[in-house]
Amino acid sequence: MASQEGFFKHFRGDLLGGVTAGIVALPLALAFGVSSGLGPTAGLYGAIFISFFAALFGGTSTQISGPTAPMTAVSMVIIAGIVAANDGNVSQALPAILTVFLLAGLLQIVLGFLKLGVYIKYIPYPVVSGFMTAIGIIILVTQVPPSLGYYPKEDTAFVDRFKPMSEEIILDKILKDEAGEGILVLEDFEETVRRAQKITPAEIQKESETLAGADASGVLGTIKILPSALRNIKWLELILALSTIFIIYGFKKITTAVPSTLVALLVVSGVAFGFGLDYRPIEEIPAGLPIPNFGIITEFQFSAVAPYIFSAITLALLGAIDSLLTSVVADNMTKTRHNPNKELVGQGIGNSIASIFGGIPGAGATIRTVVNIQSGGKTRLSGMIAGVLLLVILIALGPVASQIPAAVLAGILITVGIGVMDYKGLRAMPNMPRAEVIIMIIVLVLSSVWNLVYAVGIGLVIASLMFMKKIGDLMAERSDVKPLIREKAWSDEVDFPVELTEEVFIKHVKGPLFFGSTSDFQQLAQQIPDTASAVVFRLGRMQYIDQSGLYALEDVLNDLASRGIKVLLVNALKQPRYMMERIDIIPDLVPPEQIFKDFNKCLNWIKANVEDTIPAAV
Repeated sequence: MASQEGFFKHFRGDLLGGVTAGIVALPLALAFGVSSGLGPTAGLYGAIFISFFAALFGGTSTQISGPTAPMTAVSMVIIAGIVAANDGNVSQALPAILTVFLLAGLLQIVLGFLKLGVYIKYIPYPVVSGFMTAIGIIILVTQVPPSLGYYPKEDTAFVDRFKPMSEEIILDKILKDEAGEGILVLEDFEETVRRAQKITPAEIQKESETLAGADASGVLGTIKILPSALRNIKWLELILALSTIFIIYGFKKITTAVPSTLVALLVVSGVAFGFGLDYRPIEEIPAGLPIPNFGIITEFQFSAVAPYIFSAITLALLGAIDSLLTSVVADNMTKTRHNPNKELVGQGIGNSIASIFGGIPGAGATIRTVVNIQSGGKTRLSGMIAGVLLLVILIALGPVASQIPAAVLAGILITVGIGVMDYKGLRAMPNMPRAEVIIMIIVLVLSSVWNLVYAVGIGLVIASLMFMKKIGDLMAERSDVKPLIREKAWSDEVDFPVELTEEVFIKHVKGPLFFGSTSDFQQLAQQIPDTASAVVFRLGRMQYIDQSGLYALEDVLNDLASRGIKVLLVNALKQPRYMMERIDIIPDLVPPEQIFKDFNKCLNWIKANVEDTIPAAV
């Protein structure tokens, strides 16, 4: 009873916060669905199920989840690739698409159970900044043609360019089918001709439209078709899009109490529908409850999903980053602390269920979460209410929502693209380290014009390599080998015999010896002159050594041993000593009697065993 009272203690605030967040989410869900390529229904389904279940099982009480710009942009790439592999047939490609989305959700659950949520913070900011700005550019640029009323698949002149290629592709399929049936084409060419004669103009047209759509996709594709779009402007569609953008930005100056995106959607759509204007509506939104798509299971083919495993991983990681960043914002506003691993489990459950019902994936949405908190939302009930509200709107107003102009959603997405760019990171570029600027630009450019998934991976690799080089350089700089007479001695080295400074050299190893710092370390043997009788390695500040560092150390010791130079180890810590014993550096290259716990015992050994072989200058 007490738990129920606690759950409903803030019911009034949660109700208002959930309803307000749901209203804000409605136009964005429809717009993201259209942008993804699966239609407005997919966006609405994603918003319903992710919002409800991520709130129910998540670790951030006030988080509102649903389709977001980054998740939609990556989903758009995945959808386009799978649709193209299925001859442009969305229905045929849908099971594979939703399976990839389901896999991403399951991966998020695994990340949560493995308690990896705390490691998300280690993704470098330049990678995130470049990616977010690229997302904004992609959304902004790709929504220009729809805002002009131009759709490349409907441009006859543009589509006709691809007819020769489409005929070639169809013929190639015939030849592959015959090869699979064991028909030798050169011996039975008449069969090929017979099958080719059955090809209809409609099939060629459909294949041409698929090729045209693929060629016009993305930033580069949009730039390519932009001249055609400008020559074929539909002024009504442009006016509707510009009106939407104007209201979104203009209404915010009047009040922020009412979401300007919703106002723009209702006003422009109402005017267009009320005056009977000849506009292009969005795809029809089916009435009734969402129905699960069991084709994910019954039509599952690993070969269809295998090329997109890495994409699913990227989608899962991106959703995790997006959600946990929003969780931090919520914590700062509510003075609470979220559970990152539980949040990942909740997001994974929400995305998994959404995929089964045909929804696009999503994550924690910052703006919707902020609106929820400002409106009084206190507990996870607010996110669940937002999902239920969208479900009610779907059931009650689906046919009405189907009359929304496509240009209105294009206008909404243009403002989303402008807003999602990381202007803070862009403004800071002149003052940032050159390496970080390079990473940001690489991720930004590759994400915009090539592949979002690969761009992030490349950015992470480059950032990691640059970081390791920097750390390696710092380690090498701090642990340079010098004759004791020219090196600043440690406090316990001040009484070292002056007459032995040319016979004994001391190596201060500071910090871990790992693959990023081995290059300079391997030059150590070359720095020791032939006058040396012994080299002291002071290892008290070397907390860790990896396999690369271990073999670099072995190479140096072998080189010194071949020159008759004895090696003394001082204060070797537990992990490095264990590693040296594992590959027999101890005792083969350094016998136990040459290993000391402190420098004073090492100094006693030096005085007893090392002779002054170089006479003093006269």
